[in-house]
Formats: sequence, structure tokens, C-alpha cells
Amino acid sequence: MIELKHIVKEFNDNGRDVHAVNDVSITVNDGDIYGIIGFSGAGKSTLVRCINLLGRPNSGEVIIDGTDITRLPARELREARKKIGMIFQHFNLMPSRTVAGNVAYPLKGSGLSKDEINKKVQKLLEMVEISDKAGAYPSQLSGGQKQRVAIARALANDPKILLCDEATSALDPQTTHSILKLLKKLNKELGITIVVITHEMDVIKTICNKVAVMEKGNVVESGDVMTVFTKPEAKLTRDFIKSTSNLSKAEEFLRDGNPTTRLKPGEVMARLNYNNVRVSEPIISTAILKYQVYMNIILADVEIVGDLSIGGTVVIISGEADNINKALEYFESQNVNVEVIKDARVSA
Repeated sequence: MIELKHIVKEFNDNGRDVHAVNDVSITVNDGDIYGIIGFSGAGKSTLVRCINLLGRPNSGEVIIDGTDITRLPARELREARKKIGMIFQHFNLMPSRTVAGNVAYPLKGSGLSKDEINKKVQKLLEMVEISDKAGAYPSQLSGGQKQRVAIARALANDPKILLCDEATSALDPQTTHSILKLLKKLNKELGITIVVITHEMDVIKTICNKVAVMEKGNVVESGDVMTVFTKPEAKLTRDFIKSTSNLSKAEEFLRDGNPTTRLKPGEVMARLNYNNVRVSEPIISTAILKYQVYMNIILADVEIVGDLSIGGTVVIISGEADNINKALEYFESQNVNVEVIKDARVSA
């Protein structure tokens, strides 16, 4: 559905040349929910604006459903853009128009009659579960309601693609969850391809099936979400995962001399990172029973994606030295990456 080939985007910011996107190529298949993630300044928002040419790249091809839209004349480009909806962090609603008026606005000049437009607007508002607010104005709505209106407006021209640029960043966690749930429903029911720009790992984990990780205008890693998050190859991806995980607090506790990190002679503190571990497999209790060791879980950050566990635990293991070794080997055999953080078998 979307092919970006060797995209380069540069601009001048107060006399300073900015290389926002550097030779980026990605492919988004029909029906994907494709996430692009990175820290601030990574170039992800600039890249997504190249998809609908809101920001025209300096070079490269933007192929939408088989057509390189960078080569289209103005009139054909306007028609092509109608099939690419977009929603933003700050909603961009028109304050002087009602909810229905905002949703109807893209249909001006569509050739539909007033009655047909009204019926379509009502259907769209029902789809995003906000039909009772048709006569309200944006100032009377919550953030989540405003974003639902923005989504309905973006769907007015029956787009094949929906671009979401930090669409949940201004929302509280509960509202974010409801908007992501709505996007997932629209993807399933309409078959619409969605590209999500975000700096939040939870957003990617919740709805995306593919992800690209960006840093300083480059894609440093891409692939399906499960592989990228359980077996990250790029240092940035590993840092991103650590920065959003409770498990990274282990080093902080060690530096601060937190009492939870004090080991007795013979004990080991280890971080267990799960790689494609089945939810139904009781690996910690199995290790305890099988190798006669004790485990104290001091940190945990486990999420369920499908029937697999992502994340891990930080544990303090005590018992006979040989049994501890066998338990650690058992974890490795079960697709668990073992990282010994502190070892009192060597020095107390």
C-alpha cells in the first residue's frame, strides 16, 4: 500500500541546515498497522508528512497503491490525497463549526447532495461512537471526544490510508486506550491501512503489527513488533525498551544502595528477559521445583501480546551454587535471556 524509497528530506531552520530524513526506505502492506517510533527529533513526523506530501521530500519515491505520487500533477495529487486521511496530536478542529460540520467539511465539492452528506456524517459519527455530540462545538468536548471527531473527519472521503501523528500524546492513559481500541476496530472493519507515529512503546505494543525505529533521520531497525521488541538488534531499540521498562530500575537501585539489592553470600541477582515465552508455561515455578532454589521477584514488567509474554523479571536466586547454575541454564533453554546483574557467589 505504501512504499517509501530512498526518501531524503532537508530544510533550513534559521540558517541551519537540518537533515531530517536520510535515505529512508520502508514498505507498509495493505491492512498493516505500522508504527514508526523514536525519541524527539528522530525525524518520524517529518517522514509521515512525506507520505501525503504535506512535506515534499527533496528526493526519493512515495508510491501509494502502485502510483508514485511525487510525479502527479496538482489536480491528480489532490485526488490522491483524498485517499490518505490524517489525524494529529492537537485535533485541528474548526472551533466555529459543530461536530457534524467538522466531519462534513471534507465532503464539500464531493458531488454528494446535502441529504447524502448528512447521512454519511451520521454514519461516521456512529462509527466512532460519538453520534450524540453531532450538534456540539469542539469547546464542549473532552480530548478523547475531539480525537474521535478528528478520526471521523479523516474517514469522510473513504481513505485507504490513515496517518496518525502522535494522535494520543495529548490524552490521558484511559482515553489513549479507548482511541487505540477504536483505531484497531476501524483497521479490522474497514481494512484501512494505518501508520502510527509515536514516541510511546505502549502504543506500538497495543495495536501495531510492524514497527520501524528511527534515530537522527535514519531507520535503525524494522520488522514485526514481536521480533523487534523481543530480539532487538539496534542499541537504540534496546535503550528504548529499557527506558520504558521497570526492569531498568535494577541498576538504579544498585547505584543508590537500595536494601532490595543486598545479597547474602551465595545469592545471584539476575534479569530474565522473555523471548517468545508462552503465557501458559510456568517457567519460574518450574525452576524452583526442579532445581530446589528460592527466587524472590523484586521487579517485574510483563505484557501479553497474543499468547506470548514480552518483558521479564528481576529476581534474587538463592540455593546451592550448582542448582543456581542449572536454573539459569534452564531459563536460557526456555527462550529466556539471562543477565546476571550482581553475583554474591564471587564476592559477598
